[in-house]
Amino acid sequence: MKRVKLKIGDAEVPVIWEENDSVDELREIVKEKPLTIQMSMYGGFEQVGPIGRDIVSNDQQTTTQAGDIVLYSGDQIVIFYGSNSWAYTRLGHVDLSSKEMEALLGNGDVMLTLQMGGSR
Repeated sequence: MKRVKLKIGDAEVPVIWEENDSVDELREIVKEKPLTIQMSMYGGFEQVGPIGRDIVSNDQQTTTQAGDIVLYSGDQIVIFYGSNSWAYTRLGHVDLSSKEMEALLGNGDVMLTLQMGGSR
């Protein structure tokens, strides 16, 4: 199965994706062409951006950590460099330290790119 690669700005980051219908739908969206999302800083602990359409969600009350990638409101992707408690659908986790996540996400809005990569 092809995996989805994630870039924050120009940096490709290692992601451990969840196995759920939301990630399967994201994979379908980026199968033909990359999806680029303009992210915006929010709350001093996350970056949020629109996917451009609703995808299937299964929100559960969650306390996030730095590196967590979640779906919010069925049409927003959120990546954390801090922590928050809310009802989200888990999509994956960036396998970097909280310090590395803050360096990538804590200094202004970023561009996020999802695209198909190698198999995994």
